[in-house]
Amino acid sequence: MDRSSSEKLILVNREPNGIAVITINRPDALNSLTRAMNVDMAQAFKSLDRDESVRVIILTGSGRSFCAGVDLTAAEDVFKGDVKDPESDPVVQMERCRKPIIGAIKGFAVTAGFEIALACDILVAAKGAKFMDTHARFGIFPSWGLSQKLSRIVGVNKAREVSLTATPLTAEVAEKLGLVNHVVEEGELMKKSKEIAEAIVKNNQDLVLKYKSVINDGIKLDLGHALSLEKERGHDYYNGMTKEQFKKMQEFIAGRSSKKQSKL
Repeated sequence: MDRSSSEKLILVNREPNGIAVITINRPDALNSLTRAMNVDMAQAFKSLDRDESVRVIILTGSGRSFCAGVDLTAAEDVFKGDVKDPESDPVVQMERCRKPIIGAIKGFAVTAGFEIALACDILVAAKGAKFMDTHARFGIFPSWGLSQKLSRIVGVNKAREVSLTATPLTAEVAEKLGLVNHVVEEGELMKKSKEIAEAIVKNNQDLVLKYKSVINDGIKLDLGHALSLEKERGHDYYNGMTKEQFKKMQEFIAGRSSKKQSKL
């Protein structure tokens, strides 16, 4: 697949409200990934992270599925092709992305698609969507985090079952286990995802970026070190604020309080 044709398989739409949507656009192959698509997706996240007009990113798939994993007809090219290059690794770029990422999942999120979903910060799934880890079935070693991330979210016993049996985890069960934030009708998937994005956009964007960072960095640590990280970054944040910024904070809080009082 040449570069010009691959570019159409990862679509990027910047909306005027600060929300950007990345769509994996290979519906005839259930959005299975080629190496060129991985590179383009990685560059899309990197570009949107640099774009100061973008505040939240929604990742979804076109057609019936989110992502059916790597296109196994191109498996050797994907798995052996410069796999250590972070610039062409979409999961690395998602993990580096400062902006919140919402995954809008329908149909199947299989293996690499499951791992891409796990790299999102918030997941909204359509009813009937399924997450599936087929690494063990096809003899593929996980390298985008599934073997480590899933157990930390749903518990190690359930993660073992999902990965070692290669059986589907439904959206409904995934919601109960804390992997999925919301399960909605398929027709409501993007609407719900954009509602969450719009709620994020309304908040202090500097704090949103810093809050995502401290959550995602802290989850990699034990609780004691994570609490120390929060305190350290909190001190740095307040020490860096000017008197004018403190004044604006106080005025904002006062304004919110007066609005609440007027409604009583």
